[in-house]
Amino acid sequence: MTTDSKLLTIAVLGGTGKEGKGLAYRWAKAGYHVIIGSRTNEKAETAAGDLNKMLGEGKVQGLLNTDAAEKADILVLTVPYSAHKPTLESVREAAQGKIFIDVTVPLVPPKVSKAQMPPAGSAAQEAQEILGDGVNVVSAFQNISHEHLFTGHSVNCDVLVTGKGKTARLEALKLVEAAGMIGWDAGPIENSMVVEGMTSLLIYINKQNGVKSAGIKITGVK
Repeated sequence: MTTDSKLLTIAVLGGTGKEGKGLAYRWAKAGYHVIIGSRTNEKAETAAGDLNKMLGEGKVQGLLNTDAAEKADILVLTVPYSAHKPTLESVREAAQGKIFIDVTVPLVPPKVSKAQMPPAGSAAQEAQEILGDGVNVVSAFQNISHEHLFTGHSVNCDVLVTGKGKTARLEALKLVEAAGMIGWDAGPIENSMVVEGMTSLLIYINKQNGVKSAGIKITGVK
C-alpha cells in the first residue's frame, strides 16, 4: 500500500446511500481516488455520476462491490445492518491485507432509538469475525449525520475511531481529517460497541428535540 495518502483509492461499499455518498464526496474533494460500490452496476454508476456533477469533474467511479473492493487500498462499508453480513461475505477475499472501515450500526427497526448489539458485541466485531485475521477492521463515522456531509463546512461533531491495531486506526484518522472532522483514537475494536450504541442514543435525542443532526464532542483534552 502506498504511503502517500493522497494517492490511495477508497472503495465506499454500499455507497449509494446518503452516508456513503456524503463521505465519498468529501474524500474526492480532498484528493483521494474514490470508487462507489453497489450490488448493481446501474446504482453504482448513477451515484458516481451524481457526485461527479457536484464535484465538477469525473473523480468518482462506480463499480460492483466486489470489483470496487479489488481495486481499492482502503474499504469503507456503509450499508444498513440488514445487508451487513452478505456484503462482508461477498468482499471477504478482496479485503485481505487491507484496512476495512465499518460504518455500519446494528439498528433493528422499528426500535432504532434503542441500542441492540449483535452476539459478536458490535457490527465491527462481527465484521472482524467474518473477514478474518488478515483484515484490520476499524469502526468509525457512525455518529456523523449525513446532513453535514454535503455542506462546504467543517463538521461540528467528533469521530471516535476504534479498531484492530494502532496503525489501522491512525490511517482511519487521516480520512477523518481529510473529510473535515476531528477524530479521536478510541482504542481497540471491543470499544466499538460503545460508539455504535451511541447512534441509537443520538437518534433518540434527535426525536426528542425535533432535530436531525445531534452529535458528540470530546472535551477537556488539549
